[in-house]
This record gives sequence, C-alpha cells and structure tokens, in this order.
Amino acid sequence: MRFDPAQLETLVAISEEGTFEAAARRLHVTPSAVSQRVRALEQAAGQVLVGRTTPATVTAAGEPLVRLGRQLRLLASEAAATLGAGEVVELAVAVNADSLATWLRPVLRAVATLPAVALRLRIEDQGYSHDLLRRGDVLAAVTAEGAPVQGCAVEPLGRLRYTPAAAPWLVDRHRRGRSVDWASIPMVVFNEKDHLQDEVLAAHGATRPPVVHRVPSTADFHEAVRAGLGWGMIPAPQLEPDRADGLLVRLPGGRPVDVPLFWQRWRLDSPALAALSDEVRAAAALGLGPRRP
Repeated sequence: MRFDPAQLETLVAISEEGTFEAAARRLHVTPSAVSQRVRALEQAAGQVLVGRTTPATVTAAGEPLVRLGRQLRLLASEAAATLGAGEVVELAVAVNADSLATWLRPVLRAVATLPAVALRLRIEDQGYSHDLLRRGDVLAAVTAEGAPVQGCAVEPLGRLRYTPAAAPWLVDRHRRGRSVDWASIPMVVFNEKDHLQDEVLAAHGATRPPVVHRVPSTADFHEAVRAGLGWGMIPAPQLEPDRADGLLVRLPGGRPVDVPLFWQRWRLDSPALAALSDEVRAAAALGLGPRRP
C-alpha cells in the first residue's frame, strides 16, 4: 500500500496544529483541500484517521501514518540540506526534566555545533515518553521503557540514582529515633506523574503525608527541597555537591532508587539522528550510573 506524501504531510500538520483550518494555513492551501486530502488518505487506508473533534485528534489507526509522515519529512529535509537548499533538519526528542538538567547538558553543546539542525525538545516523565514515540510525536526519547516501540531501536543508557533528601533542620524536626516520621514530614513532588517519593513511602509502610507540595520544574524542585519546603528525591548530580556544602542530607532510613534509562529512536538512516544518538550515548557514559546494578 502506497500513500501520497502530500496527504501524509497534511495529516502531520493536523496532528500538530489541532484543526483543519490551522493546518491549511501552515500548508498554504484551503481548508477544503485539507479535508479532501484527509478523505483520500482515509479511503486509501480503509479506516478513519482523524477524529473530527475540537481539537482534531489522530486516531490509533492514524498514528502509524503520522510517524511515516514525520519520517519522510526528516529524510527529505536531510536530502535538501545535503544539496545546499538551505533546509533545516528538525530533531524532535522527548526527555525527562531531570536528565535535561543534569547528565544530558553536554548534548545541547554538541547539537549547537551541528549545521542547520534544530532541536525540538518535549519534556515528559521517563515512564511516559515512549507513548510520544508510539504516536509519532517525537523521533527519539530518553525513556524508562526497555521494550522497543514498533519501528524503533533501543539501547540501555545507564541508571539515574535518586536519593530521599531534605534540609538538615527539617530532618531534625521530624526525626524519630534512627529514622524520620514518614507520615508527617512534608513532601515535594514534581507533578502528578511523579511517583518516586511514593516508592520510598511504600517501603516504609507509609502513605503520603498531609502536606504535599507540587513544583513542576527541576531547578525549582531542587531549590524547594533545599529551602525546607519538604523532602524529595534528588538526582545524584545535584545531591552530592549539596551534601558536601551541608545544604541537604539524606533522610535516615531512606534508600536510593535507581531509575534505568534507555534511548529509543526510529530505525532510519538519518545522519542527524545518528549524530544525536552518538552524543546521547557519550553523555550517558559520563553522567549516569552503570547499566546494571
């Protein structure tokens, strides 16, 4: 089965813009032309590909075609760039906020040296980023999912260690013998998808305390814990300097949690994607713990 590239690009535009009208403006065609392309693509596929809702949503049947459309876009951009057409190659990547704030930073400096390459980062929890790959929203992801998404290659990167930590005075206030009162000491979470703290609580037979703060920014989460707003799971690259300076201490009795991370990427013969993968691999080798405990 063959699909028309213009129709695939139209489907991608709808998925990114959310409406037929916005997709038409981007593609410099009329909304009627967008509708015609979608209907023709649906006829070729034999299934409904776009839900006519507000915003318009790509159906499960349409997700593989969105991936195909983005793959064709990437390869066409790289071919045009090679021919000196002034095309910019866009690399859409999903990464968790803690990785971006710590071990992944050298990758940004490396991408800055690549000519005509634009990085499009999507911040997503490592437990959910593989969904963006499956939908075709990104072409690569740092993820906790070790099973390859269909059409993707996967390799282990290493482990990011998180340790329950808090300001020294907060630990002293809630100390109970050799541990702390897990049921009362305030806690900080990143957002509703952040369950690392809950794993520690469960190991101590406790549930969330009455006071739980939500701070959806890695830098501000770190600062909130340092300020004593509550305890939280701090990545090793942030924790060790603070322990040396006396700004944070480990919670007594709290065990570290090692989160395995993987690099998943589309199986494409793309020089830009290959170069990005090399940089991610190198950064992980320097900044993450070993792949196996």
